[in-house]
Amino acid sequence: MAGNGTQQAAALRFEESARRIAENARYIAGGVNSNFRLGMVPGPLVFERGEGAYLIDADGNRIIDYYCGMGATVLGHTPKPVIEAAQRQAEKGILFAGQMPIEYEAARLICERVPSAERLRFGSSGSEVAQAAMRLVRAATGKRIIVKFEGHYHGWFDNILWSTAPGLNAAGPEDAPTPAIGSRGQDPAAGDGLSILGWNDLAALEARLARGDVAAVMMEPAMCNQGAIAPAPGYLEGALAACRRHGALLIFDEVITGFRLGRGGAQERFGVTPDLTIMAKAIANGFPVAAVAGRADLLDLFADGVLHGGTFNAQPIAMAALVATQTMLTPEHYERSSAHGQRLQDGIRAILAEEGIKAQVVGFPLMFHVAFGLDAPARNYRDVARADKVAYSRFAHALLKRGVRALERGAWFVSSEHDAAVIDRTLEAVRGAAREVAGQAA
Repeated sequence: MAGNGTQQAAALRFEESARRIAENARYIAGGVNSNFRLGMVPGPLVFERGEGAYLIDADGNRIIDYYCGMGATVLGHTPKPVIEAAQRQAEKGILFAGQMPIEYEAARLICERVPSAERLRFGSSGSEVAQAAMRLVRAATGKRIIVKFEGHYHGWFDNILWSTAPGLNAAGPEDAPTPAIGSRGQDPAAGDGLSILGWNDLAALEARLARGDVAAVMMEPAMCNQGAIAPAPGYLEGALAACRRHGALLIFDEVITGFRLGRGGAQERFGVTPDLTIMAKAIANGFPVAAVAGRADLLDLFADGVLHGGTFNAQPIAMAALVATQTMLTPEHYERSSAHGQRLQDGIRAILAEEGIKAQVVGFPLMFHVAFGLDAPARNYRDVARADKVAYSRFAHALLKRGVRALERGAWFVSSEHDAAVIDRTLEAVRGAAREVAGQAA
């Protein structure tokens, strides 16, 4: 055994997870409660508990986790202050269909930290608050069209699940993408209010906005659903200026980038303030909290005829977790965690190069992406889609056998609990997995 968390390939087995998934598929469709938990090799895993940067699965394996709850657990799986805050709030009650002081404290913290957040409303998921944002901009502008971009994901609802990961054979020409439906059973008419473009192409965006019928442009300010791609120099600034010229609003989807690229999100990092922002995931370290925030005049429409509701909005226990999470997200946290995340990213890049594996390792310290087979960093979805996903899947499986769990789509999320020792163990596993994959290709 090589070390805690990086067992040799033969050491980790996953039969008990497979057995439980199969057994409980008679109650839960597919044995999982989100389709995004399907498709991983050797199959969906069942976990008993988390400890910091580690997960312990049904087979007793202790695994270093870089899923981080799909990006949500920026403080790891068991941050004591967050858990204690939730427990204290739970003792006061669970849900009141009214207001509590804790939700006002939570709102104040987000408004103080996120540049665009003059006002906000809380929800429970990123998919949900994306819908709220689209309703708001249509009410504010009197226009219908939302511009979205290939590879960007804004939720699983029929009216926005378009061109999130289209096959290149069905995506049409790069300068005029063909809208690609995302699911069987999806209402094809629901996409009539969308216009699909390629990202990081300011000329194309300007031309589309010039038609004058766009209510809003919605984008990830850094493309992290597919890849970890920074905006081209001047792109965000140009997009905001173009929206202003043509009477459209700008929405940043910071569900992934929020509280990972910095305490104020990607908008603070890149210095561009949108009209609206949607947030979720790391906002409360895995508790079900989301928010739509932005200009006060826009958010105040929710109190003037634009419907926004939800039984679980600002659920008090989740609000307490948000306050505790935000209290822990100090500048020192970002400095320390970013140093470890950057070391991990640089180490993976160096090891893959040493083992003769062509790959691009790019992104940000607390969220980066590894793509096999690319000659240069990706600029947009079309570039990412050309990566060798089969080879990377083999690599991810080789890592898992060595006690390191990384998303098969190439994303790596880093938490405050991925300290120097955890990074050392991870890089040891990366070297073993790279040699295994390189040997298979030889």
